[in-house]
Amino acid sequence: MSAPPDERPPVTVLQAPVRLDYTVTAGHHLSTYLRALADRKIVGGRCPECHKVYLPARGACPTCGVPADAPVEVADQGTVTTFCVIRIPFDAAPFPPPYVAVAILLDGADMPIFHLVRGIEPDAARMGMRVRAVWVPDDQLGPTLASIRWFEATGEPDAPFEAIASHL
Repeated sequence: MSAPPDERPPVTVLQAPVRLDYTVTAGHHLSTYLRALADRKIVGGRCPECHKVYLPARGACPTCGVPADAPVEVADQGTVTTFCVIRIPFDAAPFPPPYVAVAILLDGADMPIFHLVRGIEPDAARMGMRVRAVWVPDDQLGPTLASIRWFEATGEPDAPFEAIASHL
């Protein structure tokens, strides 16, 4: 005979398969950004007042409140602002751990993008490290950030902390 409901311990873990299908409507600015990636370009939008370049472009500058959609192509190389070494495996991991997830301030942009760095030992990752995009082959290019396979170190000297401090 089972214990009355009020005497049983509470359920603390429930394992259940979950699936979530969704559709995203990219809109004008995000579509421009994604289509450019299919052409090996990274395009943001510049605010006409503060001159910050946002990736992807925004309908309006979050600082000034004015349209910030003047298209600007930025470099596919930049500086690591922050990073995290992933050491715990999980089902959707892109690579076996350890690997490095980074925020990269691309040259010409004023906000970092998030991606992965390969080709270095995880313990060699550091703020200020200069990196460049490694693009997928032409037949795999598409309107997705996955058109950039990962970033790799350029071998250039690290950028000084002052160059990235306001972008952390």
